[in-house]
Amino acid sequence: MDPKHQRRELNDGRFIPVLGFGTYAPEEVPKSEALEATKFAIGAGFRHIDCAYVYQNEEQVGQAIRSKIADGTVKRDDIFYTSKLWATFLRPELVRPALEKSLKDLQLDYVDLYIIHFPMAMKAMEKCKDAGLAKSIGVSNFNHKQLEKILNKPGLKHKPVCNQVECHPYLNQSKLLDFCKSKDIVLVAYSALGSHRDPKWVDQSLPVLLDDPLLGAIAKKHKQTPAVIALRYQLQRGVVVLAKSYNKKRIKENMQVFDFELTPEDMKAIDSLNRNLRYCDFLLGVGHPEYPFSEEY
Repeated sequence: MDPKHQRRELNDGRFIPVLGFGTYAPEEVPKSEALEATKFAIGAGFRHIDCAYVYQNEEQVGQAIRSKIADGTVKRDDIFYTSKLWATFLRPELVRPALEKSLKDLQLDYVDLYIIHFPMAMKAMEKCKDAGLAKSIGVSNFNHKQLEKILNKPGLKHKPVCNQVECHPYLNQSKLLDFCKSKDIVLVAYSALGSHRDPKWVDQSLPVLLDDPLLGAIAKKHKQTPAVIALRYQLQRGVVVLAKSYNKKRIKENMQVFDFELTPEDMKAIDSLNRNLRYCDFLLGVGHPEYPFSEEY
């Protein structure tokens, strides 16, 4: 198997490619760029595409996937496509229509993974899986207590296959990662390169992860970019990692994550950068009883 297409087995027996392409872009970026970047990423070897209703670009991303199927680059089952349920659709009766809307925009018959941001509508998510509209279901931004709550739910039919959270060397989530591993839940890292720094979401005074001198030194040693080092770090910890870039040169570079290995010393050094620094703290949710970040992990 091409090393570029490494996959991890999920707890429902399906497989997720370990490197994903993140499609989020700030509002001012023209939607057409999502189409071009996704087509380019699939051409460069990405097989896992991470999107969401709230990104407002599923139509373009779907078009990109369909065009790469049409030109023979991939078949539908080579692609692992993730969508996410937005918080306004958490009432159980809204879950399936929200997914159907995503599928209509995408013009696909199913998504490979459907993710929920809060613990409320799990039963309805299970129904989407049973109906074949989502092959696997997972969660995002859950702390370990919220995961326990779901895992201990009486009558839980399908365990979440993953928990997608912010994770990078400044917020390495080691406790949450250990917890997820112990429950056979895959941790998927977003903002793995330290976030897009959109001023709407991110405090501009926070340090820029990719400017970190230690990452720079390790990158130099391996003749790679700091971004590729940050991605490789996650893969070696057993984390599935999303790389977000619309820049063609960087999309290609990020694929080099499979070309080398970090030494145990490199890994230890990167571990030591952890400072529990969160770029995306979704402050809109503070005060909500399910706000996930008040817990230590």
